[in-house]
Amino acid sequence: MRDDFRRLCAVALIAAGLSIPAEAAEVTGVRIGESDGRTRLVLETSARVDAVVSRIAAPDRVVIDLPALRWRVDPSKIGPRGPIAKLRHGRQRGGGSRLVLDLAAPVGTVRTFVLPSQANRGYRLVVDLRAQTEGGLARRSSPAAGQPRAGPASPVPRPKPQRRKPLIVLDPGHGGVDPGAIGVGGTREKRVTLAHAQVLARRLKATGHYRVLLTRRNDRFIRLGRRVRIARESKADLFISLHADSHRKRAISGASVYTLSERASDRAAAALAARENKADLIAGVALDRQSSEIADILIDLSQRQTMNESAVFARILMGRLGKVRRLLRNTHRFAGFAVLKAPDVPSVLVELGYLSNRRDEKRLLSSAHRVRVADAIISAIDAYFARRRALRG
Repeated sequence: MRDDFRRLCAVALIAAGLSIPAEAAEVTGVRIGESDGRTRLVLETSARVDAVVSRIAAPDRVVIDLPALRWRVDPSKIGPRGPIAKLRHGRQRGGGSRLVLDLAAPVGTVRTFVLPSQANRGYRLVVDLRAQTEGGLARRSSPAAGQPRAGPASPVPRPKPQRRKPLIVLDPGHGGVDPGAIGVGGTREKRVTLAHAQVLARRLKATGHYRVLLTRRNDRFIRLGRRVRIARESKADLFISLHADSHRKRAISGASVYTLSERASDRAAAALAARENKADLIAGVALDRQSSEIADILIDLSQRQTMNESAVFARILMGRLGKVRRLLRNTHRFAGFAVLKAPDVPSVLVELGYLSNRRDEKRLLSSAHRVRVADAIISAIDAYFARRRALRG
């Protein structure tokens, strides 16, 4: 896992808290060049721009998700070059930009990086595409005179390596003696989170692409530190903690996604983090007494790549969730949740909505809504791991 993170950190990452403001960056130039079987696309930008890159088949294309940009040039006017047949760009819901490379042929690897600003030049986002190679064909020698010409040699079969299915750990918040938030109609958060996690787990397993583990399968209390250890000890590839919020202002509604920050991004995030982290005291065990575990976590927090990967997944997830339900205005938030502190597992906490809002409470109790939310999360998981495979080549 950590080797993967080192490779991923060599390419464009969206660092927590460092997103480019929607009005800050402009695309001032687009160039495509070819050399040694490699096709290079360069976006010249007025400010540093990070990207989330996905490779998609049928039809073959490369999708580059970007922050909101102003395009001073039209990439669609650039002619075909190498495997790139056409370029398209547009806006996404939530304010981001998307650049799509329609491919005339599949590519083998995709690599992205950012070149820093230099004198009289802005930043450059570089996307390298390498042609897909065909291997395993036996060479044919010329037949001797008078001998019959042999037919074409068959490819030597090679067993395909069994790719390890990613492990997704789902964490239904609260449980047992800790009911979590209480809804305006009396709904308990612990039941909402477990119901959503069970639906998500079933539909994830049904894809056949993932292994799934729940931190709890019934109404039982599990310490926050234990939830983190479950993810670490199982060598999870992704950790998703599910919650439902409440607020004294009952008009507030919508979903949000949190990733780890030692300093909360706003007062609401700080208050919520403090309330969640105190849950360990309910069972008589304070989290800060788990000295060895927390000491390891505090040391390993210096490994920023995990936090960056969490932010990448959070950004993808926000785009998918926004298609099925309302999001808070400041959707991606940062807080010191204990369950997000696994140092080597990308982790997010999803606030599914507000139980203090009657409409949100009704949605969270709807089985149809649970399915829509689960499918949106699965779509984000698919895109996240597709991106990882593309970056690894």
